Amino acid sequence: MNAEWVALVQWPAMAVTVLASWLVASNRKGRRNAGFWIFLFSNALWILWGWHDHAYALITLQVLLAAMNIRGMFKTAD
Repeated sequence: MNAEWVALVQWPAMAVTVLASWLVASNRKGRRNAGFWIFLFSNALWILWGWHDHAYALITLQVLLAAMNIRGMFKTAD
């Protein structure tokens, strides 16, 4: 895997995380649901970047945050 390409993943990961945070805070159920899915995508991006940089604490954090996002998706489905 190209190291320079993976190093750039942190910027889209940051932008996707901010977008997801914005959507999850919405009063509209559809936007909240989209936000949880986008959060899961951002978790995957951060894990990719963390794996490349051997940032295992970041990977662990993202796995735990993904679990909380999945929990949030179920709770907002009501």
